[in-house]
Amino acid sequence: MNRTAVLNVVGLTESLLGDRTPRITAFRKRGAVVNIDPAFPALTTTAQSNYVTGTKPAQHGIVANGWYDRQLAEVQFWKQSNRLVHGRKLWDELRAHDHTFTCAKLFWWYNMYSTADWSITPRPMYPADGRKFFDIYSWPYDIRDSIKRDLGEFPFPGFWGPNAGMQSPAGAPDCASRWIAESAKWIENKFQPTLNLVYLPHLDYSLQRLGPKHPDIARDLALIDDLVGELILFFQKRNVQVVLLSEYGITPVDKAIHLNRIFREQGWLTVKEELGLELLDAGASKVFAVADHQVAHIYVNDSAMLNQVRSVVEFTPGVATVLAENEKAAAGINHPRAGDLIAVAKENAWFTYYYWLDDARAPDFARCVDIHRKPGYDPVELFLDPKIRAPMLKIAGKLLRKKLGFRMLMDVVPLDASLVKGSHGCRPANPADWPVLITERHELLPAHQLDSTAVYDILKRHVIGA
Repeated sequence: MNRTAVLNVVGLTESLLGDRTPRITAFRKRGAVVNIDPAFPALTTTAQSNYVTGTKPAQHGIVANGWYDRQLAEVQFWKQSNRLVHGRKLWDELRAHDHTFTCAKLFWWYNMYSTADWSITPRPMYPADGRKFFDIYSWPYDIRDSIKRDLGEFPFPGFWGPNAGMQSPAGAPDCASRWIAESAKWIENKFQPTLNLVYLPHLDYSLQRLGPKHPDIARDLALIDDLVGELILFFQKRNVQVVLLSEYGITPVDKAIHLNRIFREQGWLTVKEELGLELLDAGASKVFAVADHQVAHIYVNDSAMLNQVRSVVEFTPGVATVLAENEKAAAGINHPRAGDLIAVAKENAWFTYYYWLDDARAPDFARCVDIHRKPGYDPVELFLDPKIRAPMLKIAGKLLRKKLGFRMLMDVVPLDASLVKGSHGCRPANPADWPVLITERHELLPAHQLDSTAVYDILKRHVIGA
């Protein structure tokens, strides 16, 4: 078997390659690049599941980063059990081919309870008194303490939130991706896995915060180029072949679509009041949307309303198309977890989860980084509220209260969706904005574009040969 490292450089596209990425560009020139016809939806967990199973959501079940659990009547986002992903995984097939095969899975999603030999994933701790401690989960358990002793604590605030991709007390703008890169070296030095899957999210933050056309993106491209270049050199010195891969391309957006507010105005959405604030009651709603970047899964509890709901959504500015049963089947997403309807935004638009009509009534978690409690994805978590005077002083005061044992709410996230300048999820019109696969094994690539499910076979052939 050929030892292989797959570097998942989130957000990397051909449109971003060039003078600003000399080390990645040099690697490309030594081999070849192919555009990947993106997964649908073009989201982190769906794309990764397409890659590691070779199937689409209709088979593996990962219809988005989160969905509505119809039995629990709850929206659940960013769950981590690998058992949610149905089907045989790439590492299982390779292990069946050769019992000596081993796999490390570093920060790829659905990383808990997978059958990979070594796993590391972000996992905060939540004591019963309401506190939150940043941490990681590892398998086997004993590598958690060892790697933190050698590399230090994982800089969780640099992985997601207003500090992600920014110079901050958490570290340099690329601190989270750099820690993951060092963990890949650490795993390689100790265990020499046959396949090392490495997630490098640095580009994701500023591309969403600023948009891909912003001049400051050049700084982020330089940082990820240096990091990737170091990893390429490290692995190649150890006779490990490298594959560069990405999940989606991020395109500029200038419009936010608030489907749940539209459904509320139609009288279809149910909201309950708790402590003077409003919470979406999905189980009691006739219609509601689970928003995830440029795709929204719409759950309709009364099938007689489907045509009416579809008509309202289709005429909503910013919506490109709405998928019902036949269209979902054609797109390979006709899975029970999917919405009864799926709305897809135009390339310049994205969907919010917002359902309140008055910001004063928004739930307390709306102004926090709270990826599990929100009934949809919220890229506004990448921003500090510009209305806050001296935000660093406010944050320091809140952290001091926390250290002294007092309860506090880190409510520093704005409620202004117009701040977001980049998104993903739909299929960009320009293939230069699609994800890419770059390898020096050019003989393994097709002449033209590659379907997202075909990445599975390309990676397999890197390991076991053509």
